[in-house]
Amino acid sequence: MGEKKMRCVIISGSPDTNVEEIKSLCTNDDFIVCADSGYSFAKKAGLTPNLIIGDFDSLKEELPQNTEVVKLNTHKDDTDTEHCVMECIRRGYKDFLLLGSIGGRTDHTFANIATLAFLSEYNYNGIARNNGEEIRILKEGSYEMNNKKGLIFSVFPYGCESVNVTYKGAEYMLNNKTLTYNVSRGISNVFVDDEAEITINRGRAILLTYYK
Repeated sequence: MGEKKMRCVIISGSPDTNVEEIKSLCTNDDFIVCADSGYSFAKKAGLTPNLIIGDFDSLKEELPQNTEVVKLNTHKDDTDTEHCVMECIRRGYKDFLLLGSIGGRTDHTFANIATLAFLSEYNYNGIARNNGEEIRILKEGSYEMNNKKGLIFSVFPYGCESVNVTYKGAEYMLNNKTLTYNVSRGISNVFVDDEAEITINRGRAILLTYYK
C-alpha cells in the first residue's frame, strides 16, 4: 500500500474556475477530489482525480474509468463540496484546499465559506482559492502570514458581531482593535513584511487575500 497523501484538494465547479491556477497549485502529493462538475476542470488541467463525489446534476461528460465515484442523491439541501470535505475527514485528512468553490452563484460561495468555518471550528486547516482570491476563517489565535509581502488583504468578523485583532507587518497596523460587522474598516490592508502576522484576540474572522 502506498504512502497516504497529506493534503486533500477538492475541485468544485464554479463557472469561473481558473484551470491554470489548478495546474499551479496541485501537486503529485495531493489527494484530488472532484465535486461533481469540478471533474471537467480537473480534466482540463490534466489531472486524474482520486475520487469523484456528486449528484452529477451539472456534469456534462462521462465519468472516467478506474476512478472511485460516490453518487449522491439529487434531492438534498447541502453542497457536493461539503460532502467531499466530510468524506475526506472520514478518511483522515486534516489539510484542505478548495479550488473552484468561490465565484459564480453567491449562495454557493456562502455555503462553501460555511464549510471553511466548519473546518476552522474543528481544528482542520481549510483554504479556498480561485482566480487569485484566497479565503480563510480564523478563530482565536495567531497566524503567520509569511511570504505575502505586497499582497492586499481584508479582515471582517465572521459569525459574530465583532472581532478584536492585532496585525504585525501590515501597512495599517492594528493593535488590539475591534472590527464590527456593520462597518467597512478592515478592508484593503497590505502586507509590507515577509514575516507578517495576524492575531485574533477575540471572536472569529474571515480573511480574504488577493494574489492578483
